[in-house]
Amino acid sequence: MLTEEEARRLVLAEINDARGDVEYDLQILRVEALSFGWIFYWGAVCDDQSGRLPRLGGNGPFLVDRENERLIRTATSVSVTRQVADYERRLRREAHARNLAAKRAARQP
Repeated sequence: MLTEEEARRLVLAEINDARGDVEYDLQILRVEALSFGWIFYWGAVCDDQSGRLPRLGGNGPFLVDRENERLIRTATSVSVTRQVADYERRLRREAHARNLAAKRAARQP
């Protein structure tokens, strides 16, 4: 099971890998707690001259599941709310499948 600090380190490593040719300093800008883990919003930090956040493409937030240690990079073309709901449905389907498998195994002689 991941702690928030461990999840933060995973996300920072992914951000570093995604850096490419970006000249700006990339950081985690905000973290929200979710029922299954956290969502990490990230982006470029203000440049000193204008005080504005540089705009990046493809910097969808990361979902991190504390139980199974999944790190999921979300799409920027779909709302975060929808992607969180889709992931929660996925978790319910996986739990249901595990329960069915356990019941079947228990019935085996």
